Amino acid sequence: AVLQGQIVGHILFSPVEIESEPSYEGAVAMGPLAVLPAYQRQGIGGALVQRGLEQCQQQGYGAVILFGHPTYYPRFGFVPAHHFSLRNRYVEPEHPAFMALELQPGALQGRHGLVHLAPAFDGV
Repeated sequence: AVLQGQIVGHILFSPVEIESEPSYEGAVAMGPLAVLPAYQRQGIGGALVQRGLEQCQQQGYGAVILFGHPTYYPRFGFVPAHHFSLRNRYVEPEHPAFMALELQPGALQGRHGLVHLAPAFDGV
């Protein structure tokens, strides 16, 4: 997000692979999301999320995975990822920060697999 020539917010989407049978590469991970402190609580973060999700859907992605605040992201439709039997290498599957959103109904049905983030996140 840019206001008066200054970058005040940022959101990142990156490819993920869901190790299932067959493997699924129609999902992306969302995050990090950041807004400068002076510009927080003005709707900038929410606008970045909403616009980003719209772009992902328009580009044909079926789902979005994230590790984020469990009381913030449900307003955008995110639910605990364990509802889709998804796992990850970072936290237990039932951890409330591990969430997923289907952009296309049924995109995660039957996937039941391990979510692999982009290699750049391996050291995080």
